[in-house]
Amino acid sequence: MSAPAPLSPARAAVLAEARAWIGTPYLHRASLKGHGADCLGLVRGVWRAVVGAEPEPLPPYAPDWAEAGRRETLAEAAGRCLVPVALDAAAPGDVLLFRFRAHLPAKHAAILAPGARMIHAYDGASVCETALSPWWRRRLAYAFAFPDGR
Repeated sequence: MSAPAPLSPARAAVLAEARAWIGTPYLHRASLKGHGADCLGLVRGVWRAVVGAEPEPLPPYAPDWAEAGRRETLAEAAGRCLVPVALDAAAPGDVLLFRFRAHLPAKHAAILAPGARMIHAYDGASVCETALSPWWRRRLAYAFAFPDGR
């Protein structure tokens, strides 16, 4: 069995920053390492650390925004700011978007880590690194790379 390919410096930076957020408590709409973040807040914080200023202002959103709006708001924003990647080509350091129900828009974000793992934040937990289990894989809808992250 061969060792996994080494990460590019850009991907290694994304993963190092995402892992630095582990333990940050979940807080809806927040993006402050060590104090509070939701899944989008984690991605926003990693962006600020590895890319620079956020490319768009954060629009208001309620916890049930995807159910209420029925638009692919998160995927559309990701498509404006990140580089689309085929799901089967996603690599560590890429942003993954998930649907909780097949008929609803994607509303959860994570950063893919080596070893079929992901770093994410969700209600009731802190930012953590967990397995990209079959449950999550079935809900995977989109993948994106950070700009200049390949």
